[in-house]
Amino acid sequence: MWNKGESEGLQTLGIVVVVCSSLKLLHYLGLIDLSDDKIEDELEMTTVCYRPEGLEQLEAQTNFTKRELQVLYRGFKNECPSGVVNEETFKQIYAQFFPHGDASMYAHYLFNAFDTAQTGSVKFEGFVMALSTLLRGTVHEKLRWTFNLYDINKDGYINKEEMMDIVKAIYDMMGKYTYPVLKQDAPRLHVEVFFQKMDKNKDGVVTLDEFIESCQEDDNIMRSLQLFENVM
Repeated sequence: MWNKGESEGLQTLGIVVVVCSSLKLLHYLGLIDLSDDKIEDELEMTTVCYRPEGLEQLEAQTNFTKRELQVLYRGFKNECPSGVVNEETFKQIYAQFFPHGDASMYAHYLFNAFDTAQTGSVKFEGFVMALSTLLRGTVHEKLRWTFNLYDINKDGYINKEEMMDIVKAIYDMMGKYTYPVLKQDAPRLHVEVFFQKMDKNKDGVVTLDEFIESCQEDDNIMRSLQLFENVM
C-alpha cells in the first residue's frame, strides 16, 4: 500500500505533466523572450511554405496579443520552416527534454490532441489555439482540452484502457531515473486511484462532467493549472 502523500501525487501527476509539457514546446521554440524589436519586420519579410491567416483574426480567436502572436510565429517558423509541425517533430522535442526515458508514445498522444483535424500535421493556427487554451484559457477550457487528450478514441468517455495507455506513456517518458522508488505496477495503481476518485457513478468510465468536477475538487490540480498563466 502507498502512503497518503504518494496516493495524492499519483492522482495529479497526469494533469500536471500535460500543463508542464506545453512549456517544453514554448521553451524549445524560444517563445519566452519578447525583447526583439525586429520581430514584426521579420514576420512580414519571411517566406515559408505555409503562411498563417491574418494576425488580427488570430488575436480575436485566442488570448494572445498581436505582439505575442508575432513572437510565437517567429519561433514556430524558425523550427518548422515548412509552416507546419508533424508528429516526428513532437517526438524529437520530447526526446531532448526527457533523455532518460522514452517519450515517443506521450508525444504521439499529445500530437493527436493538437491535431484536432486529424490531418497528420499542425498548422500555426492550431498550435496557438491549443497554447492559448493551455496557458490562458478558463479552468473549464483547460480541463476540457486535457480530457480530450485522455479520451484517445474520442467517444466522449475515458475508460481504464485509455487511462492506462496515457499513464504508462507518462512514466515511460519520465524514465527510471526520475522515479526510482516507484514499483513496476505503479501505472496500474495510478489508474485505480484515478477511477476511484473520478468515476462518480462507478459505471467504469469517466465523463467530461465527472472529470471536471473531480479536478476542481483537487487543490493541487487547480494550482497546477494556474502556474503558467503569465509565462508570456
